[in-house]
Amino acid sequence: MAKGEERHPPRRRRRSWLPDLGVLLVVALAFAAVQYNLGGRLFGWDPVDPATNPAAVQPPQGLRLQPQAQAAPVADAAAGGSAVAAKVAKAVAPYVTDPELGRHVDVLVARLSDGKVVYRHGAGDTMPASTMKLLTTTAALQSIGPMARFTTTVGRIPDTRQIVLVGGGDPFLMSSPAKAKGLYPARADIVTLARRAAASLKQQGLTRVRLGYDNSLFSGPATNPTWPSSYADVVPPISALWVDEGHNPDGAGFLKDPAAQAAQDFRLALIASGIQVPLPAVARTEPAGAMPLAKMESAPLGEIIQQTLDVSDNTAAEVIGHHVGLTEGYPGSFAGGVRAVRRVLGTLGIDTTADRMYDGSGLSRRDRLDPQTLIDVLLHAASSDHPELRDVITGLPVAGFTGSLQYRFDEGAAAGRGRVRAKTGTLTGVNGLAGVATDLDGDGLVFVAIADRVSEPDTTLARDALDKLAAALGACHCGASIP
Repeated sequence: MAKGEERHPPRRRRRSWLPDLGVLLVVALAFAAVQYNLGGRLFGWDPVDPATNPAAVQPPQGLRLQPQAQAAPVADAAAGGSAVAAKVAKAVAPYVTDPELGRHVDVLVARLSDGKVVYRHGAGDTMPASTMKLLTTTAALQSIGPMARFTTTVGRIPDTRQIVLVGGGDPFLMSSPAKAKGLYPARADIVTLARRAAASLKQQGLTRVRLGYDNSLFSGPATNPTWPSSYADVVPPISALWVDEGHNPDGAGFLKDPAAQAAQDFRLALIASGIQVPLPAVARTEPAGAMPLAKMESAPLGEIIQQTLDVSDNTAAEVIGHHVGLTEGYPGSFAGGVRAVRRVLGTLGIDTTADRMYDGSGLSRRDRLDPQTLIDVLLHAASSDHPELRDVITGLPVAGFTGSLQYRFDEGAAAGRGRVRAKTGTLTGVNGLAGVATDLDGDGLVFVAIADRVSEPDTTLARDALDKLAAALGACHCGASIP
């Protein structure tokens, strides 16, 4: 270094923080954009929700999807909604005066599109028989909801060896998995419930218990006071706890105390699962504070209702009616169920003030309905404004194919088979149908046809006459645009 030249240490390069700050800023903005949907708020770039708009979801990167051509329709769209009175009358008039139908026949037909009545025959109210189930099930779906389930439970009284089987009003609880297998809807069973309870007891160190059973959910008489005594061969005492719908274990007739039989089946299943139950079960009410041990749930109510309507299940219909009573704040009884059904239908705008109702199944010969009530129920159940009621329509038997109509409609217009869905109604001296039909022009029709003074020897002939009437609606060119 030259003399006099001043020596300085080498200069250190200064580090810039700008790139780091830029990265942090980008990350922060990205987080804010996702967290607070800045794209949607500032620019309208809403993220695609695959649950509500699956078609807008882009395929994964690298996957190319070929554009799909629009599929050709397999049938022309039906105009529908234009059925005219004269053509409906021409279709059904030959059948309403059939002498086998007796001296009192009510027929009412309305357009599904707007509810306008396009045909009426007869006057006054009518004995509905099992078409009454349409009111009970519609009210149940509206009040309780199609996804509701009924739960059978087992609880343990704290600090004791006492357990209680509690009926939850499952109409289709079965006595064994073998009997439940393959049935629609899927059924809970008492044996599986006992196995679950046994497993819980063993986890708590208990292998010996005393058993009680609680059937207190429903109240009032177990048998409707307006039913004749002969109905004991048709329907069991209505109970919140039973198996196999109260049938005798040998399948012959019904039990007088179905809850006691369910408890006995449960006791035997507990014993088979390694739990000692030395004494028979006793009826008692489960106390507050019982510890849950096990439970089994029924199928959803919508599926139960479909089955109830399809095969015209009287016992299930009465259980459902009792549940409507409880849900609406009335007792779980025949009277409570009727009051609740009236109340719920009233909230839908269906007037039942002129009707007389004593049960949920239509077994009572004192039941009376204005045919317009049934028409209004069907119109509501079929309406797109009430999707919660759709199980009433889908549960109706299909003419010539399913349920209580499977072996009917073998006479009359062949085109009516498959185009009519209807609830049957049959008592001694009563034959009826209430349902929906789609004619050959695509017109949707709702109809009620009930004869309630049929001579007993004419029962089969009266039934066939009503089938022909309903089939004629399905086979009709009733539209205004059809000459």
